[in-house]
Amino acid sequence: MLFLAALITVFACGGAPRDEDSPGRFFTQAGKLQNVDIREASGLARSHRNDKILWAINDSGATPTLYALGADGSDLGSVLLRDATNVDWEDLASFESGGKSWLLVADIGDNDSNRDHVTLYFVEEPVLPQVDLAPAWQLSFAYPDGPRDAEAIAVDLEHQQILILSKRTIPAVLYAVPLRPHTGELTIARRLGEISSIPQPTREDLDRAIPDNDWHWQPTGMDISQDGRSAVILSYRAIYTFKRDAGESWIEAMQSTPLRLPLSEIRGAEAVAFDASGQAIFVTVEQKHAPLLRFDRQR
Repeated sequence: MLFLAALITVFACGGAPRDEDSPGRFFTQAGKLQNVDIREASGLARSHRNDKILWAINDSGATPTLYALGADGSDLGSVLLRDATNVDWEDLASFESGGKSWLLVADIGDNDSNRDHVTLYFVEEPVLPQVDLAPAWQLSFAYPDGPRDAEAIAVDLEHQQILILSKRTIPAVLYAVPLRPHTGELTIARRLGEISSIPQPTREDLDRAIPDNDWHWQPTGMDISQDGRSAVILSYRAIYTFKRDAGESWIEAMQSTPLRLPLSEIRGAEAVAFDASGQAIFVTVEQKHAPLLRFDRQR
């Protein structure tokens, strides 16, 4: 296992995140995930075909299936992804390109840091009640500094790249791969830099992590708003939102002090997505009939 508490240096955060405490910024429970087959929702993404639909996936070992949800968690159907394997599906993203709507399934989990490469599947967003489809293309990539466990990806359309945020390294590291790689070649991700703007674990956190099974600082999801101006990083216990100025890269924007919303009563938050407007953020956890939380924010 890559994470060895006794050997890790704890990096100080460059500035404490500001709590999201302004009026109009709060969580509500939009509903519960009604599909009984969603037992470990590890990724969420907004639909670009219908702003009343969210897509979800299950974690490792489940069938390679996309689940359609209403914004209240209602079951709108499922679509089997042919010619794909759920080794460790950990995140889901959506984007528009070439006049079409796409979903990106990220098979990037690597708990033991022993996968020599991981895989991204790209599928045209299904039109319900479609029951199955095959990926339009896939991308296999490796990290330049050895295997990494990751659960967070986002599509940066402006720079035609996919961002991947490591989970167990301290601080988390942001990587990038091209949206359209050279066919048939193994892609080597670019290391963009560390994200030390989100809180790092204390020595006490590290000492208590294994006995308490509590890794609250680890990032488990990420998304970029449809207008490309905002990003969200989800950890097990909080969400962190970032704003990007014109001409600024995402690694630069994510070095700034984020706004933070603690999830003090929620354990195991795993999946996050903006809605189509960028004004709301959806979050859910890995459990059967998991709550679907909605966070309405001000720009």
